[in-house]
Amino acid sequence: MKIKSLLYILLITIYTFGCSSNRQDKNDLPFIDVRKNYPEKELILTDFADVAFIHLNSTNEDYLYTSPIWALTVTNNNIVVYDTSSSSILFFSKDGTPKSRFKRLGQGPEEYLNVNRIFYDEETDEIFVFQDLDNNIKTYSFTGQYLRTINLPQSVNSSDMDFFDSQSFLVYRNKATNFIYPSAREVHKSEIQNYTTFYHISKKNGTILDSLNLPNDKTVYLSSVDPTGKNRRFYVYYRLIKSSDGFYLLNPETDTVYHYAKDKSLTPVLYKIPSVHDLEPMVIIMNVLNANRYQFFALHTIYYELDTKNPKYPERYYFLDKETGEIFRQKITMPEYKGKEFQIQLGRKGKLYGIENGFVLELDLFELKQAYDENRLSGKLKELVATLNEMEDNNILMLVNFK
Repeated sequence: MKIKSLLYILLITIYTFGCSSNRQDKNDLPFIDVRKNYPEKELILTDFADVAFIHLNSTNEDYLYTSPIWALTVTNNNIVVYDTSSSSILFFSKDGTPKSRFKRLGQGPEEYLNVNRIFYDEETDEIFVFQDLDNNIKTYSFTGQYLRTINLPQSVNSSDMDFFDSQSFLVYRNKATNFIYPSAREVHKSEIQNYTTFYHISKKNGTILDSLNLPNDKTVYLSSVDPTGKNRRFYVYYRLIKSSDGFYLLNPETDTVYHYAKDKSLTPVLYKIPSVHDLEPMVIIMNVLNANRYQFFALHTIYYELDTKNPKYPERYYFLDKETGEIFRQKITMPEYKGKEFQIQLGRKGKLYGIENGFVLELDLFELKQAYDENRLSGKLKELVATLNEMEDNNILMLVNFK
C-alpha cells in the first residue's frame, strides 16, 4: 500500500479513537490531542541518560566565548564553538582542552561574513560554515585553511541541515512557491500547492544528489495575520532532527512526524489532532527527540505576535512513554542540580543542541554559582563549579547521551 493511502487510514483511526483516555494501544501509531489536559509526570534525567559536565577551558582568553552559544557542533573527539564576539571558530577536545582557533571574517571569496550553522567532519578534517545570507557553505581545515565554497542550489535556503552520510548533507527546502496570501484579517492560513521537500546535497560541490517529498496533497502555509492585516511567516525550528539511526522530519502542515532512516526508508511515528487545518490559532508539533523508551516533543501555538511570548499561548512540553502508550507533560529533574527543572526542546541561545543520541545544554555559570551558594549542587557538577569564576570563565556544557 502506498504511504499516502496508509496515512489517510491512520488519520481516520486516530479521529475515531483519539479522545478516549491518556493510555494508547502501543500497537497503534501514537498521537497527541491538543485539546486534552495531560497529567504531569516527573522523570529523573540520569535514569534514562548518561550525563557529563564539560567546561571548555578558558584560562587562555583566546578561548573565551560569548554566551549563550550561537552555533556549536559535537563530534566523537571534539567540541567546536562559533564565538559571535570575535567571529572566531574555537576547537576543544571532548574534555574541554583548547586545541585551535581561527578567524576568516570578511567579504572575500575565502572568508565568511555571517555564520548560521557549523559542522565538523573528523574523518576528513573539514569544518563546514553555513552562511544563510549568501546561501553557501565555506569549508576549512581544522586550522582554518580555506578548502572550497559549496554554493547551494537556488531552491535551497535553510539552516535546517545536518550530515546525512559521508557524502551528503540532508537539507530542508524552506523556499515555497505559488503562495496564495489571504485577504487582510479574513483568515490566518493560506494554502500552497507545494510539497515539503528535503534534499541530499553533496558535501563536495553542493549538487543535489537526491530529494524526498513528504506525502502531502497540499500544505498549510504557516503564517499569521496581525491586527494591521499584515501576513507574517512563522519559521519552524527544526524541520529535521538527528536520531541514532537517521532523522526525524517534522511536517506540521499535516500534523505528522516521520522517521527517515539511513537506508532512506520513511515511517510516520507521531501525529497531532485535531488537524492544523481546523485549529485557530494553529498548533504544531516541534522539537522531537527520541530517548529509546521516551519520545520528547513540544506543542507551539502560532499567533500574530510571532516575536513575543504570550502567556495565553505558552509552549507546552510533553513526552510519550512508548512502553505504556501514555503521554505526560514534562517535568525533568536531576539530583546533581536540585530545584532546577529542564524542558527537553531544541533551539538556540540557551536551549538544547541535538546530537546523534542525545543533546548538549549550556548551563549558565551565574545560575550555577547561586545554586552552589545555596547548597543545591552535588557530585561532579558541584566540584566543577567550585573551581570556576562566573566573571572569567565559560559556561558549563551538559552533554547528555540517552541510554
